[in-house]
Amino acid sequence: MIPEASYDVIVVGAGPAGSTAAMYAAKKGASVLLLDKKREIGSPIQCAGFLPDASEVQALIREARLPDTLKNYPDSCVLQRIDTQRIVTPNCNTKEFAVRGTVLDRRRYDQFLAEQAAKTGAELMIKTRVTKIEGTTVETSGVFGKHRIKAKAIIGADGPNSLVAKSKGLALKPESRETSVALEYQVRNVDIDPSSLEMYFGKDFVPGGYAWIFPEGQDRANVGIGIRSGMAEKGVSAKEYLHRFMRDHPLAGPKLKNCIIMNVIAGIIPVNGAPERTSTENTLIVGDAAGHVFATNGGGIPPAMIAGKVAGETAAEFTFGMCRLEDYDRRWRAQFGPTLETSVQARKLMDGIMKSDTLMNAAFKLISPEHMKVMQCGKLPGPVKIGLQALNRGKK
Repeated sequence: MIPEASYDVIVVGAGPAGSTAAMYAAKKGASVLLLDKKREIGSPIQCAGFLPDASEVQALIREARLPDTLKNYPDSCVLQRIDTQRIVTPNCNTKEFAVRGTVLDRRRYDQFLAEQAAKTGAELMIKTRVTKIEGTTVETSGVFGKHRIKAKAIIGADGPNSLVAKSKGLALKPESRETSVALEYQVRNVDIDPSSLEMYFGKDFVPGGYAWIFPEGQDRANVGIGIRSGMAEKGVSAKEYLHRFMRDHPLAGPKLKNCIIMNVIAGIIPVNGAPERTSTENTLIVGDAAGHVFATNGGGIPPAMIAGKVAGETAAEFTFGMCRLEDYDRRWRAQFGPTLETSVQARKLMDGIMKSDTLMNAAFKLISPEHMKVMQCGKLPGPVKIGLQALNRGKK
């Protein structure tokens, strides 16, 4: 494919955020070029892929206007339907609550989203890396050659180490940047509850985060950990923590003892919210590039796609002289900004508590299953906040 010399909107990155942005910009009549550096959309996989049902997302983020593709997608994208989420405390007590959702085949889902963008009118170029951005001119290199392409607006959906964000001064400063390292295995031959998500806590297995078992079918699962390197034991790698969890955890170990590892997945998850600005006069950032991740559980698909819709619509309106591109900041924050900020507050309250299994057990004892559920989407109920603050004061 040979691109045109210019487009109204260039979107960098064809994950859920970028493909959603491209689709909604094209829907509004803008000419759109969607670029992705991968050889195949959705591969390698970047996350465990749990997607709450749209009704669950809407109930918890009432102001959000959900993209159609967050509500409706083919059954071929679904690995497993989920009806329960189970929390396992350090002392192996469990709490659970009902939750509707799916574990996605991320490769197929990401390809579905990119296909919808293309069907709407966006042009798609894969195996194409952005090498430089000057103003609104994007330089690319890849399987289709080297090009200089002009845009009226650029949307950066290029992940936590976003070149677009860095080029435009939108990236979080290093001292404000907080990330979690995720390491996951897709495994077979496991003895699990196929309709339940399980999350495990405990500083000996997952310092500053949690481990999970997400079912991908009757005897298949995604098993992984998300840990904060600054809270880990010195000299202990994420791989060692994951193997320790799979081998030694009293509840998880027996379920996984005969597992066969089929795939290794690794990534970085931003957990400190969005930067002060996510737009300039000619550029927007969205998804992981903008910190659109709920810090309480690392969930990024719903906020990325909600913001992607806003980004695409705003960019298209901007190219037609209907708004300023900086309006994007106000628009996405009106839909889920407070929720995102609250999730960061909750994560910070839990940071100190997570250094002690005794404190973690006490924290989970005071949090009801109902409150656990709303905390997954960035809410922090008053009684929980007061209790966590008290536990933090008590540890000093």
